[in-house]
Amino acid sequence: MKDNANSKRARLFQNPLLEALTKTSPIISILIYLPVVIILLYVAIQVKGIPTTSALLWFVFAFLFWTLAEYLLHRYLFHWISDSKFIMRMHYLMHGVHHDYPNDEERLLMPPVPGLILASVLFGLFYLFFHLLGIPNITWAFFPGFFMGYLLYSFMHYSIHKYKPPPFLKPLWIHHNLHHHKYPDKAFGVSSAFWDKIFGTLPPESESGKKLVSK
Repeated sequence: MKDNANSKRARLFQNPLLEALTKTSPIISILIYLPVVIILLYVAIQVKGIPTTSALLWFVFAFLFWTLAEYLLHRYLFHWISDSKFIMRMHYLMHGVHHDYPNDEERLLMPPVPGLILASVLFGLFYLFFHLLGIPNITWAFFPGFFMGYLLYSFMHYSIHKYKPPPFLKPLWIHHNLHHHKYPDKAFGVSSAFWDKIFGTLPPESESGKKLVSK
C-alpha cells in the first residue's frame, strides 16, 4: 500500500503495532542478530563438543553456501508470480514493497520479529537435514555461518541503497541497481554476482547502469 505517489516510504498495515513490526534499523539488527550468531557458535564448540577447527570449517562453508541460497531465494521466491491473492500479498510484504520503495531505509533489513521466526524455522529444517545425515549437532556450527552470510548480505543491501559505493565494491552497486531499474529478471545476486554468471542471469554492462551509482 502506497501512502501517496511522492512518498519514499510505504505503509503496509493500518494497525500501528503491525506496522511498527515491519520496520527496523541497522543498530537493532546488530544488537539482536549478532548475539544469536555468537551464542550458536558457542553452543557448537562448548556444549555440543564440536572441535573448534571443524566448527569453523562448517561455519565458513555455510557462509559461502548462503550466497547460493541468496540467489535462489531472490530469483524464485522473491520474484514468484501467482494468481493467488494471498501469495501475491505475501510476496509484496516480503519483497514487492522493496521494488516500489527501494529507498525506504526502515525496510532494507529484516525486522527482528519475523526475522527470528524465519531463523527458527530454517534452523529446524537444517537440523532435520543433518539429522537425516546422522550429524544433527553440525547444525549448531552450520547455521551461525549461514546466518552471518545473511547478515553481511543484508548490510550490503542496505549500503547499496543508502550510500555511495567504495571503488572496490562499485560493480556490486551497479549490479543491484541494474536489477531495480533495468533488468528485474536478471542480477539476483546482491552480495556476489557469481551465481548470476553461473546461471546465465548476468545483465549486460551499460553506461546507464553506471550512471545509477555515480550520483
